[in-house]
Amino acid sequence: MPQIAETDEEIVKCFSVMSELRPNLERNTFLHLIHEMGKQGYQLAFIEENNAIMAVAGFRVSTNLFMGKNFYVDDLVITAKQRSKSYGEKMLSWLRDIAIEKNCNYFHLDSGTHRHSAHKFYFRNGLSIASYHFSENLKDDYQNQ
Repeated sequence: MPQIAETDEEIVKCFSVMSELRPNLERNTFLHLIHEMGKQGYQLAFIEENNAIMAVAGFRVSTNLFMGKNFYVDDLVITAKQRSKSYGEKMLSWLRDIAIEKNCNYFHLDSGTHRHSAHKFYFRNGLSIASYHFSENLKDDYQNQ
């Protein structure tokens, strides 16, 4: 069952799996970054079995003019060795339940254009492509995101 990472120890345990999705992350700044993002509503969730992290998700609830109150999944990653073993479905379903509980109008996320397996997973789980997301790298530090 997914749970929210509430302690520093739980947050730090999520680093290895999160870095599979975000290889630009550095272990020594991860905890501070999660706390800074938390000030903006970001929450980190994880699935742990046998003292090993299987899946990690970062999310936030916000409001904007286009969607009203919405639930955005910033990060969703299943450790490579555990993919296709239902952890993704469990995490996605749990996240959706939170969005519904919080009375959000939309549940959404972005996925890199090169992540074809992830796209198939999202389609199988009821998501659709709703828009293009455009970006411009303004700092070299984030070129690998």
